[in-house]
Amino acid sequence: MRFKTIAAGLMLAMSMNVSAQDMKALNKIAEMGVNENHTWDYLSTLTGRFGGRLLGSDAYENAADWLIYEFKKLGIEAHLEEAGTVPVGFNRGPWFGRMIAGSDSQPLHFATPSCTGGTAGLVRGHVVIEPQSEAELQRIKGKVKGAWVLVGGTNGGWPIYLNEKEDSIRESIKAENAQKMKEFREKMQQGGQGGGRPMMRGPEGLKTRPGLYARELLEAGALGFIQASELPIRALYDRPMMADPNMTWEKLPKHADIKLEKAQYDIIYNKVKSFQDVELEFDIRNHFKLGPIKYYNVVAEIPGTKYKDEKIIISGHLDSFDASTGAVDCGTGIGAMIGAAELIAKSGVKPKRTIQFVAFAGEEFGLWGAQAYCKTHAKELDKIVNLFNRDGGPTACTGISVPESWYNDMVKICEPIKNAWDFEFTVTKSAPRRKVTALGGTDASVFGMKGVPCVELRNEDYKGYGFNYQEIWHTENDILNKSFQDYMEQAAAATAVVATGMATMEKNFNRGDVYEK
Repeated sequence: MRFKTIAAGLMLAMSMNVSAQDMKALNKIAEMGVNENHTWDYLSTLTGRFGGRLLGSDAYENAADWLIYEFKKLGIEAHLEEAGTVPVGFNRGPWFGRMIAGSDSQPLHFATPSCTGGTAGLVRGHVVIEPQSEAELQRIKGKVKGAWVLVGGTNGGWPIYLNEKEDSIRESIKAENAQKMKEFREKMQQGGQGGGRPMMRGPEGLKTRPGLYARELLEAGALGFIQASELPIRALYDRPMMADPNMTWEKLPKHADIKLEKAQYDIIYNKVKSFQDVELEFDIRNHFKLGPIKYYNVVAEIPGTKYKDEKIIISGHLDSFDASTGAVDCGTGIGAMIGAAELIAKSGVKPKRTIQFVAFAGEEFGLWGAQAYCKTHAKELDKIVNLFNRDGGPTACTGISVPESWYNDMVKICEPIKNAWDFEFTVTKSAPRRKVTALGGTDASVFGMKGVPCVELRNEDYKGYGFNYQEIWHTENDILNKSFQDYMEQAAAATAVVATGMATMEKNFNRGDVYEK
């Protein structure tokens, strides 16, 4: 064992690709990462002063301007790079609701998907249960005006869609149900099956769908829809509307689409079913902005001194959903990115290759910002040495897996991380990866499809804080106290050390070893 350890040490010492001067710079970054780390301050500002940063919102635009401001304070050139447009904008304000049943008044726990309507101030209305047949619709039609409608199904984050595709599905279901009702009535007129007693119940197998009669209910004066939701409440957005280039101001929804805690939904449903008087009050400040609205990636860089056209990219996505503050998804990517940028800039290092920082727009809408970047910089993609994209939560960096030809130099580069932090950090060898053939769950997949290496730092809940991504993913729980300061500071420092090490070494890593031939 001792022979192997000595041999490994000699092999590393023989590698002159990472010089003593480079190591001095990396050690300084690691030391600053422990003693002068402001990553948590950046994350607190991003989430506390701007909050949820939906694409097309004031919060997104303000956060982008703030990033430019912070980069320039650090002496790093930064700019907004146009990435596309959305047909309308959306700003979320506060929301409130309560149930009133006799002398009982109870606050309601709910959220609404982004890009859906709100209320014109405080609105009170009675409650009806949505119909699932034409006969049921006619039976309650006189009660619909000024009512909140309880719809079926369980919230998955999306609104009750009102578009041509969904209307076509509804009409198909209605037609199928109408045919079954016709056949049922004919049997009833014949005295039932086999000439016996007429059937007193409706036909079996009628299809249901949340919001089956949504159009008719809104035309009759319904205030909006209420659907049961498991906890934590997930709130996404009206995807077809925001992807429709022909969307106009006149077509925007005017009704509220409420996702209510299931326990409260069940109470209200049972009261209505048992003919008890119950009213609901809601004040929902969902406000739209006249479009089209341009959106931007934020791009900043420390230029290389020798191989300027070769780039190491550190990235995350700036946009988030807005029912919470986007602290984890992807505040943890942006916080670590700007934290790493500060450590690199203040270390005074002069990298041979360019280190670029990119805050992507529209990841939650379909990786739009990353796709725009790859289109704008198509001729530069083959010069990207590696993309470090962080979009996996507030966990610590505990290692990296690299091609065998990268291994010796990467072990040397990562030494300061192990020395400075009380976290395990291991460098391992990995076989060539399969080429990326389709868009995935993060912006990195866009670059992988173009053949750009995306060798990421390995992230783990190293101390066992119990982080669960599903607890926050696109829900009301995506808030700052679901993140961890020590993890975030260590992640920013580890990213800064590895990216700077790759940018300062004399000989470049071989990109061709990352993917299968």
